[in-house]
Amino acid sequence: MTTSQHGSPSATAFRFAIVVSRFNEEITEGLLRGARTALAGAGVREEDLTVVRVPGAFEIPLVARRLAKTGRFDAVVCLGCIIKGATMHFEYIASAVSKGIMDVSADTGVPATFGVLTTLTEEQAAARAADSADNKGREAALAAFEMAALLRQFPGGTRRDG
Repeated sequence: MTTSQHGSPSATAFRFAIVVSRFNEEITEGLLRGARTALAGAGVREEDLTVVRVPGAFEIPLVARRLAKTGRFDAVVCLGCIIKGATMHFEYIASAVSKGIMDVSADTGVPATFGVLTTLTEEQAAARAADSADNKGREAALAAFEMAALLRQFPGGTRRDG
């Protein structure tokens, strides 16, 4: 018999951290609104949410790792915006941030979700950070509490399992 396990639509007994970049702040604030709205809709109380601001996307993985290692959070939502320019800087930063966030999850066992936009234009970024169901901050938060709920189903899966 095959069993199926999945996360829960409710995150009422969970604690989350959000790491948000200040660079491209007009975009990242939209991502943050989307994430906060999604978490509140899932029952997360304000006192169970910590928001930490970092200078840019490159700094997100370090802070996400520190937060994950505290044992205080069931998941870390990572939000930022990298818009392609005329140099290779975009590729280096996007690659480093992507791998860094993935490593946080793999190394700590705490889900760190990817809500970092990597777009070609500011218009593309604005569309993905708009107050709508397509907001990528919202999607990263939804993934965070689904993963947190899923991991609770496994031994040693959450900060509360010790």
